[in-house]
This record gives sequence, structure tokens and C-alpha cells, in this order.
Amino acid sequence: MTATPAARRSPAEQDKLNQFLTELFEQRITFNQVLGLKVVTTEPARPTLRFEMRPELVGHYLYGRLHGGVISATLDAMGGFALMVAIAEKHADESADQVMHRFARMGTIDLRVDYLRQGIGQHFLATAEVTRLGGRVGSTQMRLCNDQGTLIATAAAAYMIS
Repeated sequence: MTATPAARRSPAEQDKLNQFLTELFEQRITFNQVLGLKVVTTEPARPTLRFEMRPELVGHYLYGRLHGGVISATLDAMGGFALMVAIAEKHADESADQVMHRFARMGTIDLRVDYLRQGIGQHFLATAEVTRLGGRVGSTQMRLCNDQGTLIATAAAAYMIS
């Protein structure tokens, strides 16, 4: 006997979930507002966040470089965002409300950042790949590039997801 796959949420319900994720990241997580993070895409294959360079984010006043803490915090947020998108995809048969409840206990367990180049640019894009999505722990690899496509930093992290 072949198991039939569970029904996928409707396109309207998927849109609702994408709106919830965007609102969560851009408005409800207030530190993301401080960073200026904006959701570019919630596509499971390439979730992406973006932020503009601003004077408040400068770490070296003489050179106008992005602060290392901003880089780290952005990559951490990106890893969490990628896992949320992956969890939503894993539970594609659930409603947007059901999926949003799964995020209540998420938190960073471990984060490693490699700073590769100076954080110079007009804006920055963060992307991530989920490398493991277990029942309790998820792992990601993240990248931060500037507006020229130059790789600024990479990171790897583990998160509690349940």
C-alpha cells in the first residue's frame, strides 16, 4: 500500500504564511528593526534578507565599515529565518497559524562567524541554506554579500527548533 502525501496548504494560505513571516521578521522582532532587516524572499530554495547601510551601523568611524556585531546579528537572524521557511515547507499540510506556533521556542544554540572582508557597501544581502532540519535542532550556513556581490562574511549556526 502506497501512502498518499498530505495535502499542501492552499496558495491563499501560503500567502498568509509569507505575510506572517515578513511581519514577524520586519516588525515583531524589534532588534531586526534596529538592523533594518527586510525580507526579500521567503522562497524555500533561497530565503533572503536585505538591509541598507546607515550611520548607526558603522563600526569604524574613520572608514565607515559595517560593525562586526551587525554582521553577526544579521547572519544569526538569517539562519533563524531560513529555518522558519524550512519548517513551514516541512509542514506544508498545516495552516499558517499552525506553522507560526512552531516558532515559539526557537533559539540560537551556537553561532560561528567568519569575517572575510570589510563591510563596505550601500546595502547588504544575507542568504542561508538549511543543512539539517531535525526534530529538535536545525543547522544552517549563511552568507552576507554587499551590493557589489562581494562576500563579506559567512557563518554556521545551530538552533533549538522545538
